[in-house]
Amino acid sequence: MGNSNNGLSGTGLRRLREVLARHVDSGRIPGVVALVGRGDETHVEAVGTMRHDGGAPMRRDTIFRMASTSKPVAIAAAMILLDECRLRLDDLVEPWLPELADRQVLKRIDGPLDDTVPARRPITVRDVLTSTFGLGMDMTSLGTPIMGAIFEQGLTPDLPEPMPEPDEWMRRLGALPLMHQPGERWQYHISNDLLGVLVARVTGQSFETFLRERIFDPLGMKDTGFHVPADKIDRLPTLYAPDPRSGEFIVWDEAKGGRWSRPPAFQGGGGGLVSTVDDYHAYFRMLLNHGTHGSERILSRPAVELMTTNRLTPEQQAARNAMATDNVHVSFGQGQHGGWGFGMAVRTYRGDYAPIGQYGWDGGSGTSTYADPDNQLTGILLTQVGMSTPDAARLVHDFWTTLYQAIDD
Repeated sequence: MGNSNNGLSGTGLRRLREVLARHVDSGRIPGVVALVGRGDETHVEAVGTMRHDGGAPMRRDTIFRMASTSKPVAIAAAMILLDECRLRLDDLVEPWLPELADRQVLKRIDGPLDDTVPARRPITVRDVLTSTFGLGMDMTSLGTPIMGAIFEQGLTPDLPEPMPEPDEWMRRLGALPLMHQPGERWQYHISNDLLGVLVARVTGQSFETFLRERIFDPLGMKDTGFHVPADKIDRLPTLYAPDPRSGEFIVWDEAKGGRWSRPPAFQGGGGGLVSTVDDYHAYFRMLLNHGTHGSERILSRPAVELMTTNRLTPEQQAARNAMATDNVHVSFGQGQHGGWGFGMAVRTYRGDYAPIGQYGWDGGSGTSTYADPDNQLTGILLTQVGMSTPDAARLVHDFWTTLYQAIDD
């Protein structure tokens, strides 16, 4: 088998399967489904089983908890509202999110919650879309009163306690001070969940309904949503969070009777989606096609360009770089891309085998989804092994390292 007409070598794709199989054979990854798309050709590998102790084999249509790889897909709802002028980047969010009016900001990130100053300006839509509205998951600030309050109030998807319904979530969010002034610093995650509340309030529909009508159905993403219905639950693997010390497989979420077996109270754009390799391929291919799917336009070309190019100022980017590099011992090397667009990372420097301009993101459940416009390439790697140990992250790195060597044109 020589080169295929999409510029991927047969030898390279065989090596890719060997790398995936090696990780499964190690006993640390029960199973994996991977997709490589380039041009009109798609190559899929399904290796291993749905459970670490065996069971049904992984299949192309296996449904995965996408975790933070939900972010690059959920953001499209906001881009549609920008395209339709129902939102503007520098609109204040207060008309839709009154809980975020009249913000107070901590004087010091590690200070008491009542030691604050007034925000210098209101929060804008741009602040939410760029993850700079003032609150987020800051792993460099663990142990501070504000991070403690974020966890205690259930503002993040921390199993086993689910997040409350959106109005209660907003009430709790609005009771906290900001960590930083609006627009000042990039911070992870919370803005992506806030985005879903904003979309729902602007449209008068649930976040999932709007996503389904405007993104999922037009793209044929029939297995993507915020839960897995009963007639598909057998396609959802067990989610594991291995013990960081022993590596023992600990069940984080079962399929039947688990968190994703029923509709959630909070439809989280930051990490709530389930999906398949083919559904995600359809989405990222739409982005590579500048917003079109077949003859249908899903997003405008400028909207896609906004999402998929770096939106951070040099000061914001320095903080994001520092957060990634200072936490490499926690993230196992993930997150080091440099820039951030809307809802996804954008590579601004060549730090590994992937080129500048590649965009997408990784998920804490062992998922990785990126598109590369220069090579017209999509790669999707899905497991259900949480990032509590390095195993899933090492598989992600090996997948991309091997995939880029398979390009041969």
